[in-house]
Amino acid sequence: MSERPPSGLAADNPHQGGLAAATFARFDATRVPSPCFVVDAVAVERNLKVLERVQRESGAKILLALKAFSMFALAPLVRRYLHGTCASGLMEARLGREEYGGEVHVYSAAFTSADLKEILGIADHVVFNTLSQWQRFQPLIQEARRQRPALNFGLRINPCHSEGAVPLYDPCAPGSRLGTPIAQLAGEDLRGFSGLHFHTLCEQNFAPLSRTLDAIEAQCGDLLHQMQWVNFGGGHHISHPSYDVEGLIARIRQFSQRYGVQVYLEPGEAIAIRSGVLVSEVLDLMDNAMPIAILDSSATCHMPDTLEMPYRAHIKDSGEAGQLAYTYRLGGLSCLAGDVMGDYSFARPLEVGQRLLFDDMAHYTMVKTTTFNGVRLPALAVWNSATDDLHIVREFGYQDFRNRLS
Repeated sequence: MSERPPSGLAADNPHQGGLAAATFARFDATRVPSPCFVVDAVAVERNLKVLERVQRESGAKILLALKAFSMFALAPLVRRYLHGTCASGLMEARLGREEYGGEVHVYSAAFTSADLKEILGIADHVVFNTLSQWQRFQPLIQEARRQRPALNFGLRINPCHSEGAVPLYDPCAPGSRLGTPIAQLAGEDLRGFSGLHFHTLCEQNFAPLSRTLDAIEAQCGDLLHQMQWVNFGGGHHISHPSYDVEGLIARIRQFSQRYGVQVYLEPGEAIAIRSGVLVSEVLDLMDNAMPIAILDSSATCHMPDTLEMPYRAHIKDSGEAGQLAYTYRLGGLSCLAGDVMGDYSFARPLEVGQRLLFDDMAHYTMVKTTTFNGVRLPALAVWNSATDDLHIVREFGYQDFRNRLS
């Protein structure tokens, strides 16, 4: 959900040759294999410090949403600042428990009995999407409670209050499967739930959250008084320079005091925005009604949000089509006709072997890569922009492709 909408936040140096991931302005792209996701640990820590301030001054607990950024090579850094992780199912829950420590929160639109049984053994908070799943799994829940009395259970609510700009990523759109509409809770037995969870945002500033809280308090204020915690979900662009951090802190403190609850937030992109790039190499140049460059990366395999959202990723030292002297259509190396990053202009002609840096590529990228068409997965690297230390965390090959198929 928290992907890359036209959210109204001020853009970072759009199409002016600058980078949102500004520390990479001096990064030598030839130091890593191509394609490669490179994440600056210094930039990640910068974001984490903003989140730590929110925790310290508001009393909220912030969790890393693994669905957005799961580079566990940086788990030691993340756990210095945050209280744990939130997962969308068993696999992420195991990763959170094994690599990050702290609290593990799990929500899924629906659980299987096999997955839930394992989740109940490792999670601290388990959030159900519907009352029917909660009721169906009562035998498993009660057994887990006997073994782990401190286990918390919550229900995801849908305030039916839309703030999203892109319907595909709006969890409150009509017909959404995400969360139980608040109106359906009237007269229901909610004993056993210690908290409520909602998620309505998508890379947005504080004002949409404030309006969402107004809607929730108006609809279920009495219910909130019965809870011990409330999870505000993700989509909060807290570490973006234009975010109203003071407004968020004040509203959390007010909400917590009014209802006597512990507030949780679970952003993913806020940890990783402006912290990484995707290095790609020009493999070939051709012409068909316009100049075309074919890269060793792929929109559909490596950055699918550019097609799904869609949005146009910025490239270092590039402009819009026609803005600079030489315009190219950039395409991936898969057989999908639509595997195209877009039309970009450059001050000088592109050359085979030239490296390009796609900007702000740490969040909702490496978590969504695929090996469609046998396209190689990008390598993973961690760079420290303060010391210039560079570590190639992992490279992928044939076995990674093959082992997914049989």
